[in-house]
Amino acid sequence: MHADADFSAKARDLIRFGKFCYKRGWVPATSGNFSVRLASGQVAITVSGQHKGKLNKDGIMVVDLQGTPLTAGRKPSAETLLHTALYRRDATINAVLHTHSVNATVLSLLHREALRLTDYEVLKAFPGIDTHEGQVSVPIFSNDQDMGRLAATVDRYLDKQPGLHGYLIAGHGFYAWGASMAEASRHIEAFEFLFDCEVLLRRLGKP
Repeated sequence: MHADADFSAKARDLIRFGKFCYKRGWVPATSGNFSVRLASGQVAITVSGQHKGKLNKDGIMVVDLQGTPLTAGRKPSAETLLHTALYRRDATINAVLHTHSVNATVLSLLHREALRLTDYEVLKAFPGIDTHEGQVSVPIFSNDQDMGRLAATVDRYLDKQPGLHGYLIAGHGFYAWGASMAEASRHIEAFEFLFDCEVLLRRLGKP
């Protein structure tokens, strides 16, 4: 009963976040995927092909930390391995969120290795940053339809660059995470604001 109550509560969080993102244009069509760690140590994640603005409890399923489906008759997101790799590497990560906003996608194609963000007050939304003079580097990885290989590439990068809050996949979208659903949501919202600013600056002629 307790496990079912935990799943239901966290599924509601994912459903609310899906509607929030869809209203802002961050998850068009069936794009994006969201997950949260359950008290059991397993992961609740969106089912493949779900429209995030119309998400309901049937659109959330359970996988183990290897990405193996534990909910009969449900297929998890194709990018499940990108989620579970983060949960396995860091026990403090309890939510992983993936958006497909226009600005994140465009910026991922304008920069080759990383997008560097500095001089923004909103950078204070991230742990450990208490001044606008701080800098956040968002790595950009080449897209790959082999999710196991892409997850391994990201994992190796994070071994060398701990303390990151998110990454971009070229021509694809953005991943962020946090110690809770609330923190991961805050990171997504802060990053999407910063992506908006970066695209606008380029429209205004900033190199």
